[in-house]
Amino acid sequence: MTDKKENILNVALELFANEGYNAVSTSKIARQAGVSEGLIFRHFEHKKGLLDAIVADAERRLNEVFSHIIFETNPKKVIRKTIELPFSIDKSDYDYWKLQFKLKWEQEYYKPEKMKPLRDKLNWAFSELDFESPENEAKLLEQILDTISIGILRDGVQQQKQFKSFLLKKYEV
Repeated sequence: MTDKKENILNVALELFANEGYNAVSTSKIARQAGVSEGLIFRHFEHKKGLLDAIVADAERRLNEVFSHIIFETNPKKVIRKTIELPFSIDKSDYDYWKLQFKLKWEQEYYKPEKMKPLRDKLNWAFSELDFESPENEAKLLEQILDTISIGILRDGVQQQKQFKSFLLKKYEV
């Protein structure tokens, strides 16, 4: 990927994550990236193509983040690693995750199946540990961690740390 193309993607990511996809024009992206608007269209055809490229990269990143949990064989470690996950995201990646949360409200980009491998692994872990309702426990933990993740992205990790130790203690992991 060329430096200019990467710069366009980075600027678009920052603007989409912080201002919203619909609020950002390609001319604004071009201006902030220091390129012509025509170059954006040459690389991505249209604004949606730019968002699609960012989303594809984010999905690749999500798979990388989940892989160390999916391949874990110890059920307690699965739960522990899942709880620790939102607290381990590097601050430089916050715009990726902000955009993912914003896109949950966009029908075209909302893909709940992205979370299925993690949910299935949590369901397996809770089953292995004889929880009464493993599927509901997995869904509940996913929802709690979604809320914690939003808090981290909005207010910083310090505001949410109490919940990490609370959950680790609750699940005895």
